[in-house]
Amino acid sequence: NLKHVDLVEGAVLRGTIAALHLDEWKNDMKDKMSAINQILPNAPAGDIYPYVDVGAGGKAEAVRVWIRSVLHKLIHYKAEHQ
Repeated sequence: NLKHVDLVEGAVLRGTIAALHLDEWKNDMKDKMSAINQILPNAPAGDIYPYVDVGAGGKAEAVRVWIRSVLHKLIHYKAEHQ
């Protein structure tokens, strides 16, 4: 029934985003950060075979894809910053 993600190190990540130079980058990252909370309520729960490792699917996959997306975008902007 996962519908919302709270980041363990959210303050650190928000600080990193705030340090980005361009407002466009900051706004894009803020949008990326909040996107998961719009995706999760409508994502399916996951596999019908929870004890067989065939890929989690559903909400777990949505969170994994979101984390990768946030990290890739952040790495991109940090590289552009240098």
